[in-house]
Amino acid sequence: MSALYPLKFETIYKDKIWGGQKIKTYLHKDFGSLPNCGETWEISGVKSDVSVVASGALEGESLADLLEQYKDELVGKKVYDHFGNIFPLLVKFIDANDDLSVQVHPDDKLAKVRHNSFGKTEMWYIIEADPGSTLITGFNQEMTEQKYVDALNSGHIMDILNKEDALADDVFFLPAGRVHTIGKGLLIAEIQQTSDITYRIYDFDRVDDKGNKRELHTEEALAAIDYKHYPEYKTQYEPKKNETVKLVTCPYFTTNVLDFDESTSKDYSALDSFVIHVCVEGGYTVKYNNQAYAVKMGECILLPKSIDKVELETTGGFKILESYIE
Repeated sequence: MSALYPLKFETIYKDKIWGGQKIKTYLHKDFGSLPNCGETWEISGVKSDVSVVASGALEGESLADLLEQYKDELVGKKVYDHFGNIFPLLVKFIDANDDLSVQVHPDDKLAKVRHNSFGKTEMWYIIEADPGSTLITGFNQEMTEQKYVDALNSGHIMDILNKEDALADDVFFLPAGRVHTIGKGLLIAEIQQTSDITYRIYDFDRVDDKGNKRELHTEEALAAIDYKHYPEYKTQYEPKKNETVKLVTCPYFTTNVLDFDESTSKDYSALDSFVIHVCVEGGYTVKYNNQAYAVKMGECILLPKSIDKVELETTGGFKILESYIE
């Protein structure tokens, strides 16, 4: 077997009814002849869309193949013991040229029973936002299932949902069960569990180019929704230069932000996990084993568990999301 090294993957591009052009114009990623690009899947173990290594000795190998070959050497012993040959995280960039549907994702328990799948807890990091952009997360008042159903059936669903102003560098953590939607004008990096299960609640009565409305999952959503009202929905953190700042930690992933204007080194030897970097600004070079791996805005790199220490060299600075499983 070839020795593992920092891995970059071929981007998977997806056009969406609500997608736009920022993947190309802002992140400088070419989605070819697609009319738009709503999502890119950067690192994926979802069976229908498994990532493929883009370069190096393992070029052309799928992430699933790598897991079967390298096991805990790739992801860490604890992670492999729990997830086996399924890579546990899905990393995306999302460009909302229009509001996404109001939706909810099931938790592990419900997803296992209904779909033999993992649930979907996720987080958003806002890379860029048009002036006045908003998003929806949770409810704006105390809620019950009956109260929710009454609002949905009477056409007043938007009146009970919590709307948040959304600016660049804002972070929102969305545990499974939280009703949400990404609003028009937002470019987002998303870290989530490996799951593609979405229950669509409301889609603004949109139709596709054939005049058809998209399917709603009204009944399925009822058991998935967390009806609790929370006092705070935005993740609070204090930005700091040249430090690792923790954004989110949960059983499924921990994500930090590194906003550096100088080179640095990282020692991951205490982690029993792979590490993913998502570059949301600037660029840098990962130095490992006398090799250099350039990473620029809009790119991701996977550091296998077998890599304990790396140098991150930069001339102009970088901002990255660093994710792993604790």
